[in-house]
Amino acid sequence: MVGPEEYRESLGWTRFWNRGAWWKALLAAVVYLVLYEGTSLLVGLAWGGEVDPNPFANARSVFLGLLLPLVVGAVLLFVFVATLRWLPELFGRQPIRGGRWMWVAVVVTLVPVGLRLFGIDYGSYAAGVVPLTFVAGLFIGFTEELLTRGIAVKLLRDAGHGEWAVAMISSALFALLHAVNLLGGQPIVTVAATVGFAFAFGVLMYLVLRATGSLVWPMLIHGLTDPTTFLSTGGVDVVARGEQGTLLQLAAPFNIVFMLLALGAICCIRGRVGAQGAEVSRRYDGMHAAE
Repeated sequence: MVGPEEYRESLGWTRFWNRGAWWKALLAAVVYLVLYEGTSLLVGLAWGGEVDPNPFANARSVFLGLLLPLVVGAVLLFVFVATLRWLPELFGRQPIRGGRWMWVAVVVTLVPVGLRLFGIDYGSYAAGVVPLTFVAGLFIGFTEELLTRGIAVKLLRDAGHGEWAVAMISSALFALLHAVNLLGGQPIVTVAATVGFAFAFGVLMYLVLRATGSLVWPMLIHGLTDPTTFLSTGGVDVVARGEQGTLLQLAAPFNIVFMLLALGAICCIRGRVGAQGAEVSRRYDGMHAAE
């Protein structure tokens, strides 16, 4: 007699996704992008006249132009993971931990968040914009991290890739999510810079995942990074204009710090997770001992 677990494994949907592969991680990212952009398009068709070109001009624009598509994306991703029963694995303890040096990523990403939190001119925004922007940021952290540091990392590890490849491919997929800004009419130079920064930030979020051993922390840090950046610059993926306070000026150079730290980390990431979700024993050399 076939039990519930055996029956679930026999389903084509479950069987397909439980066999890891890099191209399945890419497929998941592309499908998410299509659904997210499709939702944004539908929102634009239904309420386009109520959304200001500047999404932070008023609370309605934040809700319709930024938050609503993210809520739909979050629900779709949650349902996807729930149907596969991956929730305990993705939100449980990571099967491989990082060394103490990876905690640098946690500190370096939190410092500019703190600077911006205390440096933003909240009074310059209309009523409701600030709280809705922070809610939207939490949804960004949840969806993008669940997709790239959750689903993609699992599929890559299940395919047998080492952690260096896991970090590089998952970060490249994260950068891909930001390449879609070309569809919004952004200059190609701006999009290229955004994609480069997104890749570096993706590497840091991978390090946060390894250091903390939990997907929740990349979600939270990412979920605070984006809204504080939006509110400090007044837009999405734009450079701040005009004079800024001392704290925001101190936060600005961290974009360069992120990229330098990511480049250094690429040379140091090691490890591999076995087929049973456990860290594979390996011979440590001088570089790896630092992990």
